Amino acid sequence: MNIIITGAARGIGKAIATVFAAEANTVFLCARNKEGLDETALYLQQEFPSCVVHTMVVDISTKANAELFANFCLEKATPDVLINNAGGFTPGSILDEEDGNLEGMMNNNLYSAYYLTRKLVPAMITSGRGHVFNICSIASLKAYNNGGSYSISKFAMNGFSQNLRQELMPKGIKVTAVFPGAVFTDSWAGFDNSEHRIMEATDIANMVLACTKLSAAAVPEEIVMRPQLGDL
Repeated sequence: MNIIITGAARGIGKAIATVFAAEANTVFLCARNKEGLDETALYLQQEFPSCVVHTMVVDISTKANAELFANFCLEKATPDVLINNAGGFTPGSILDEEDGNLEGMMNNNLYSAYYLTRKLVPAMITSGRGHVFNICSIASLKAYNNGGSYSISKFAMNGFSQNLRQELMPKGIKVTAVFPGAVFTDSWAGFDNSEHRIMEATDIANMVLACTKLSAAAVPEEIVMRPQLGDL
């Protein structure tokens, strides 16, 4: 299969790339961090020589760049799976956060997925198959202190995913919204997770991979994943 993954240089994106590469798929990866993306690509090629890896260093928070990456992928293959994972987190409260924080969060966490999906999904519709995963957050479901514009953008991502599901339902394209709680990524640098208080990125990746193995008759519309002991 041809798998497109955004924000693939580290964390959940890298973990998702790894589980798909392990099954000899072709992966198309993008990220803003060239060094991290190069390291991920080299790791995948060394560990899983049967996979094919294509990369592009690009910030898809703008329409032009999102479409640039989409065209890069479409020139090489018809996408089977799109994983909209790219995003960022800046804490803050609505009344106190810096001007521009909302715009930045919306660009990173919503518009990147919106423009990329609009460009790629028509090819899925033509082929008659495909699966779109939108990596949302539990911040998409419930407000919390210091969530501010991040939570607003993730609520918007959830709305995008729900509407996309309704639109693509009759066209044979699956849409799944994934709502992870705390995951041990760079955002939790320095956290002692020796007792597995929060989830690993591979937990999210394995769930996404499992969804792609279901029959054409089934689609998990929403996946909520939290640490066993609950949210922090």
